[in-house]
Amino acid sequence: MALTFTERLSRGALLCDGAMGTELYTRGVHDLPLDRANLTNPDVVKAIHLDYLGAGSEVIQTNTFGANAVRLAATGAADDVERINRAGVALAQEARSLNGQSIWIAGAMGPLGREGSPLGPLDGASGHHSFAEQASVLADAGVDLFILETFPSLAEMKLALAAVRSVSALPVVCEMTFTDEALTPAGDTPEEIAAALAGENVAAFGGNCSVGPDVVRLVVERMAQVSDMPLAAQPNAGLPSYVAGKLRYTADPPYFADAARHMAIAGAALVGGCCGTTPAFIASVRDSLRGVKPRHAHAVGFVPAAPRPVASAPPPRTVASKATALAERVRRGEFVVTTELSPPRGFDISEALDRLRPIIGSVHAINVADSPRAQGRMSALATCSLVQSRLGVETVMHLAIRHRNLLALHSDLLGAHALGVRNVFPVMGDVPLTGDYPEATALADLTASGLVRLIAGFNHGVDAAGREIDQPTSFFIGAALNLGAPDMDRELRVMERKVEAGADFLLTQPVYDPELVERTAARIGGFPLPILMGVLPLRSVRHASFLHNEVPGITIPPETFERLERAGDAAAEGIAISQELLRATLGRIAGVYFIAPFGRYQVVTETLEGVDIAGL
Repeated sequence: MALTFTERLSRGALLCDGAMGTELYTRGVHDLPLDRANLTNPDVVKAIHLDYLGAGSEVIQTNTFGANAVRLAATGAADDVERINRAGVALAQEARSLNGQSIWIAGAMGPLGREGSPLGPLDGASGHHSFAEQASVLADAGVDLFILETFPSLAEMKLALAAVRSVSALPVVCEMTFTDEALTPAGDTPEEIAAALAGENVAAFGGNCSVGPDVVRLVVERMAQVSDMPLAAQPNAGLPSYVAGKLRYTADPPYFADAARHMAIAGAALVGGCCGTTPAFIASVRDSLRGVKPRHAHAVGFVPAAPRPVASAPPPRTVASKATALAERVRRGEFVVTTELSPPRGFDISEALDRLRPIIGSVHAINVADSPRAQGRMSALATCSLVQSRLGVETVMHLAIRHRNLLALHSDLLGAHALGVRNVFPVMGDVPLTGDYPEATALADLTASGLVRLIAGFNHGVDAAGREIDQPTSFFIGAALNLGAPDMDRELRVMERKVEAGADFLLTQPVYDPELVERTAARIGGFPLPILMGVLPLRSVRHASFLHNEVPGITIPPETFERLERAGDAAAEGIAISQELLRATLGRIAGVYFIAPFGRYQVVTETLEGVDIAGL
């Protein structure tokens, strides 16, 4: 007799499919909402299902993640709930029939979106109705189970689960999304979720989407410590970044598959992928799961908009009359040392300041990140002001374009100057969907070079519209350069635009191969501006693997992995690697930009102790 879905979960890892949205975009379907592709591009949706089945998926999810009335209303499609959901189930059923294998079809249901729990005005009754309506259609159309995925809060998950249970007795898998601190955007811990859902009538629970495989693996391990229930794991393929106007995810299939294997060993009974994963990823996961035994017998849980134009190029640059101390050091050719600080989650900065104090005499400025990984943190501007006033050291304020419109950028810059924060580093900023508020809007009023041009205009006394401001500012303007960019031709063209717009110095991603510095300098005939090279000392092979596979812009050479694997003390070897990198590049760089791993700021002094920079 054929196994039921819950019986199959108890026998070992069950392979789910990967991303639907990623595949739709790749195959040319860009119209929103993507759920409408069930009606407008049914052959593409069916082909994606078939490709995942061909890769070995035993569970495929309908293209209905956002097909609830609340989400569809945002695009004027609220009346299409039934048509879209029924079509989604029918396409999955057709694919199953063509494939000829015995597989399960899961009705995919996502959260209500920005207007729902926990931030918006939507009341519980309306939310319940929206979830129940979608679940009722999916069940009637013939799904075998439900997967409630990418929920940002336990409260909304409970609302959705109660709504599904009110209309159907089919198995339900509950999957939450997590930040890099292994918390949901609402602050729920894996242990709290496990305790809450273990008492519900669900088949499995776990994590999906999130910031990448490493975090979801940690979530699974922590849930497994407090529950014998079957767990689910469907992470993203690392963090995304925009490359040539398209989202590109960092992890590759082998890394993802290895992470999936460890999740299965830890207790994940349902394993698949989310954003950025493709049939190639799922095929790799299929191979990696062979021979993996279940942790133990599981309890049965269920009887971009285009950039807007800005002001024309400012007149020829002049040296600001009140240059920052950092600017003066760089212009005198002194070797400068900076390190990065992530603002606190709350409003108390005392712990961060205490960790920085021991190295203040060794650094010339503190780089303050701006909403790193799209997390809700204290503002970079407030953090900079507090650091400067309490520690007496200058800061470099990172300013994320993707998190502000042009008006907010204008206001924040003038406010920063008034507070004495005058070293500024424009960055695009992390994509909101990876962070605490995945429904937050990503903006595109300016490009990075456009923001550099805006700031340079301020230094000449004019705003983005060419209007005079009270008096010229004296910002020292940084610009990003990724020496390991996958498309170096494009990276250098973008750098040229930033230089022409008025940048004063360049800041790189962490570098692990000194040849990258030499090759780039030789290719362009020397760096056009002083360059501060990113240095992130490695702590372990796992740390290196995470950075290489899940952090956009970081590439670690194979020989570096080999050295860490051979070393008795991997952390000490990581310091030695950083020291060698600095010695090899001292003649090319104007300074160093330390990113202290896990807040261990002592690596700054430990690394500098082995490098002779006194004569520079």
